Amino acid sequence: MEVHVAPSEQRESPIRSLLKAFSWRIVATTTTALIAFFITGDVATAISIGSIEFVLKFFIYYLHERAWQLVPRGTFRRYLKR
Repeated sequence: MEVHVAPSEQRESPIRSLLKAFSWRIVATTTTALIAFFITGDVATAISIGSIEFVLKFFIYYLHERAWQLVPRGTFRRYLKR
């Protein structure tokens, strides 16, 4: 017997949010480090900036993803249809 879950009840797991945060941070941190390198011309400075940015924004993104899981799906769509 197959159980169907209504779209409003589907949630991403915390592990999926962590994986999304990690993969996004790789892309975003590489961009930040390249920009820092082009501005400063110093590899060590670019790596330092990228490292700090990676750690801080990883946790910020994860918290942002988990906060969105608290918002019932379709909430804004219902609000806009009024």
